[in-house]
Amino acid sequence: MAKVRLDHVTKLFGSKTALDDISLEIEDGQFFVLLGPTGAGKTTTLRLIAGLERAQSGMISIADRDVSNWSAAERDVALVLQQYSLYPRYTVRENLVFPLKPKSRGLAPAEINDRVAKAAKIVRIEHLLDRKTDRLSGGEMQRVSIGRAIVRRPRIFLMDEPLSNLDAKLRESLRAELKDLQTKLGATFLFVTHDQIEAMSMADKIGVLEAGRLVQIGTPGEIYNCPANIFVAGFVGSPAMNLMNGAVRADRAVAVAEEMSVLLRSTESALGDRVTLGVRAEDVRIGPLEPYPGRVHDVENHGAEKIVTIRQGDLALRATVNAKIPIAIDEPVRFGWDLGRMHIFGADGRRLSRG
Repeated sequence: MAKVRLDHVTKLFGSKTALDDISLEIEDGQFFVLLGPTGAGKTTTLRLIAGLERAQSGMISIADRDVSNWSAAERDVALVLQQYSLYPRYTVRENLVFPLKPKSRGLAPAEINDRVAKAAKIVRIEHLLDRKTDRLSGGEMQRVSIGRAIVRRPRIFLMDEPLSNLDAKLRESLRAELKDLQTKLGATFLFVTHDQIEAMSMADKIGVLEAGRLVQIGTPGEIYNCPANIFVAGFVGSPAMNLMNGAVRADRAVAVAEEMSVLLRSTESALGDRVTLGVRAEDVRIGPLEPYPGRVHDVENHGAEKIVTIRQGDLALRATVNAKIPIAIDEPVRFGWDLGRMHIFGADGRRLSRG
């Protein structure tokens, strides 16, 4: 396996900047997730590491060796894609054998059979080996794709939204299986997704991309609890963080709709500066002793919990409450939040502090 490093990598497509001065490091044996919306540059980053694209500037290294000018074959990486890219007229066994066939690999038939058997067992497709791949379900085909990557024993596994075509229940199951697989293999995984639930549930480290720029790298806990800017705060978390306009007032207080305020602990803002306050839905409280009046605008039932939207004038906040709490649309309520859990962002969107 191998460590991967990108140093100040920039990629252009004509006049469009797909990646802007990206630097990141993926440790040997780490499950690293690149997270961001469509068009953020996730797949471009993966293709650069795979050797399928070339950067305009910067360096890409694998196992501490500069591979910027190496071909895809020389880099010894395995790709698992959103589209399964299997040979439909081949059986599962033949699809697994195919990447081991080249004479350059010099593998004996016994070694090939052993690798296929081990890979099939890992991804639980032993019973499918003699079935044609065009007769498999989506989940089975994705397992075959992963198995075909495993038999090669690559230095790095590169996965480009491999679960996005599957139904919700199967995605949940394969998330756990992929993480377990990475742990068993001790392999370096780079997983690309726009789904923050996938990122939070599987990653050792997450890199968040926005419009071709890497805006934050951290553990799932760091990304969720200490977002670097408004984009990360709004993109990571379900429901998204509540964001409210405010301004710096006297005595370093931040006011929202004048009557809602918290102390600003950072000295990066000056009197009168516009700021944004953020609070997670689980940190919004509803109860008769809370300080602010509002009215229930919407209630979403999620089984064990409800997502309640509260309105006060133009302000709309979402709160996560226990499903057993009786609450109805258009009902008057009082609400507040844990001031220690409030986030404060400056006019440029960067995080200033927590209240």
